[in-house]
Amino acid sequence: MKILFAASEAYPLVKTGGLGDVIYSLPRALQQQGAEVRVILPAYRLVLEQMDSLRIAGWMQVQGAGRLHDARILEAGSRHLGVPLLLVDVPSLFDRPGNPYLHPEGYNWHDNAERFTVFSRAVARLASDTRLLEWRPEVVHCHDWQAGLVPAFLSLEEQAPASLFTIHNLSYAGIFSHQEFEQLALPRSWWSPDALEFFGNFSMLKGGIVFSQHITTVSPTYAEEIQTPAFGYGFDGVLRAMRHKLSGILNGIDLETWNPATDPFLPSHYSARHRYLAGKRENKAALLQQLGVEVSDQVLEEPLLGFIGRLVEQKGIDLLIEALPALFTHPDVRLVLLGSGESRFETALRELAALYPGRLLLNLGYSEELSHRIEAASDLFLMPSRFEPCGLNQLYSLRYGTPPVVHAVGGLVDTVVDATPENLEAGRATGFHFHEPTSTALLGALEHALRLYRNPPVWHQLIRTAMAQDFGWARSARRYLELYRQLGAGTVDD
Repeated sequence: MKILFAASEAYPLVKTGGLGDVIYSLPRALQQQGAEVRVILPAYRLVLEQMDSLRIAGWMQVQGAGRLHDARILEAGSRHLGVPLLLVDVPSLFDRPGNPYLHPEGYNWHDNAERFTVFSRAVARLASDTRLLEWRPEVVHCHDWQAGLVPAFLSLEEQAPASLFTIHNLSYAGIFSHQEFEQLALPRSWWSPDALEFFGNFSMLKGGIVFSQHITTVSPTYAEEIQTPAFGYGFDGVLRAMRHKLSGILNGIDLETWNPATDPFLPSHYSARHRYLAGKRENKAALLQQLGVEVSDQVLEEPLLGFIGRLVEQKGIDLLIEALPALFTHPDVRLVLLGSGESRFETALRELAALYPGRLLLNLGYSEELSHRIEAASDLFLMPSRFEPCGLNQLYSLRYGTPPVVHAVGGLVDTVVDATPENLEAGRATGFHFHEPTSTALLGALEHALRLYRNPPVWHQLIRTAMAQDFGWARSARRYLELYRQLGAGTVDD
């Protein structure tokens, strides 16, 4: 199978969240199972700066907002992603500072509608015409709203391959105005509730939903949740109408990058079969020292909780902030937190860190190295997300022997087995659930977790079970390959 991945980011070249990790890991897993995969991205300044060699595959003119853009199609090797990389180079749209979507000062680029429409037009034309690359995919796998118009533009091509659209997070929908719709010269027929129109605006994500041959989300539970008003963000009706072509395939993780036995960021290595208790203790000591805590045998016996994530309501950071004073009535509990986000949450956390010095170990910003160290050093990992399409940190936590405490939604409930008496007795438990998005429910789950932490035989079994789980990409890659084959053969409903 020849598969083209169309996305707006890919680790390690450019990453703002879990999407970048998927675009790195899944193509590699598919290639290991015999697929021929290429990834296409916009040629952001940050990406071009990391290229040591590029080949110009060709040029095309692409319609933008009232103007034509000259777009170069660039080819890179497989050094960065492990699969060949293509870039759509339009300097006036992509050669700028900041991240893929935001100005360095934190606001959306004013021309995001044009930027990702031009990208999508170029991808659709490239995928349907062999004259530039002498390579034609059988399926174009499009990811999130930034590539949502690719299936729509493919529907206008005579020799178009099939398209698959994956929703990584429905709350980011690529919504723009009717004026921008007109400026972009999109087909008039697309301004319809049956196409792109969305409550008086238009949504690029809806383009992927409506025009693709199949839709996936990143966990089975999330595929069901987004068909309800509570989780559907206004798309629940169209998703119920499209449920015949909607399925959930769980994300995986890169087992080489996230491996406590070989992780280069860890001062002490361990595995499920070797030194997992000593290794975690040594990593805890190193992290606490790094963060300015005086380490003793007593301190190393005390529970260390971890949180890594964006400081936004989706991630439940407000629930955690509300719960911290009650949590810190336990005089031995510490929380190490890594993240950045809304200023109101950052301010609240700074105030709490000043109120609880040495207890709330606050790290505003992001560090790949520190994220690995937190996963290895923590005894519990907190994910109180209001919704979570899949989640990756709970999978990293399981692999690193750090039982997660999760709100039982989306991919969290699909991947973490609650430590109920029955599951503990059966040896299935890997973490802790709470079922309402409240600080009270979160505290209840934490109290249960801390009681088990103080029961070493039960706790050690919980760690062993967590580390025995396999959330690599192999199983999910097989499911995607089967879906690609069905799409290529035209046997999947559209």
